[in-house]
Amino acid sequence: MAKKAGRIVTGEELVIKSIQAERARLVFVAHDAAPNLVKRITDKTTYYEIPMLDIFSSAELSHAIGSDRKVIAVQDKGFAKKMESLMK
Repeated sequence: MAKKAGRIVTGEELVIKSIQAERARLVFVAHDAAPNLVKRITDKTTYYEIPMLDIFSSAELSHAIGSDRKVIAVQDKGFAKKMESLMK
């Protein structure tokens, strides 16, 4: 639903720009992504105090949005809140 609403950003560089612009509300990173990608995203989300979840594999994230991605940022506060509550 968030993808159809245009409220997600995918891909490493776009997600990092979204985090730095403080538009990202929740970030998903694949637990099987490259260690340097995970570290880079973890460092950015920690610094900007944005919640990050790494409970899905890259195949699961890719299937969820319909394209091959390892990192996704949700930019809508409502979607992010609901997704985060469902993951806990």
